[in-house]
Amino acid sequence: MLGDNRVISVIPARGGSKSVPGKNIKLLGGKPLLAWSVAAAQEVPAIDRVIVSTDDDEIAAVARECGAEVYSRPPELAGDGSLVIDALRDLTARLDSEGEKPVVEVLLEPTCPFRSAEDVTQCLKLIAAGCDSAATFVEARLHPHRAWRIAGDTPEVFVPGAVPWLPRQELPPAYQLNGAVYAFRAEGLKESGAALLFGKQGAVIMPAARSVDIDTELDFRIAEAILEETHA
Repeated sequence: MLGDNRVISVIPARGGSKSVPGKNIKLLGGKPLLAWSVAAAQEVPAIDRVIVSTDDDEIAAVARECGAEVYSRPPELAGDGSLVIDALRDLTARLDSEGEKPVVEVLLEPTCPFRSAEDVTQCLKLIAAGCDSAATFVEARLHPHRAWRIAGDTPEVFVPGAVPWLPRQELPPAYQLNGAVYAFRAEGLKESGAALLFGKQGAVIMPAARSVDIDTELDFRIAEAILEETHA
């Protein structure tokens, strides 16, 4: 509970990954990738239920072994082009039909294993303080002032007026979403659109080492290297 408000954590874990087959249950540090996110949610006292949304029986079995609840995701919401927010809308409607009316939802992508319970808690504190939504960010890997577009054969800076030649120290701070935590008031989920940040928004900045987002085999190797270094 967040005050008197019910809080539900949702972990979207579809099957059918093309980049890394079986990605969401591939072992990282000796346990399924999915388990890292389940554990983080379970460590947050404010979270009342931990739900894995999946279309895959094997993922569902692993999720249950980790202590999470499982809700089946319709196949039309589990394709390569499906939006996570549509799965959230579907799950929220199903919970409502069961009499469960969470005020706050927390989305934890299974591909971001190193976020901590404290990262989740900080986002929830922003919601408690009056934000409608909050998310975690990390310092941008590519500063937007150093991004280019190619028009025909001609390069031009992506941000009008940007000077990409400046030293890093002279560039304004820039951040990107790291996908680790999204927290929001459930009533703010619109019937259409893709935005998970809306209304009054809050930001929690995470370090790069906890912002690994696993999408490829290389990402897995990087994550394993971080684990070896931090547990050496």
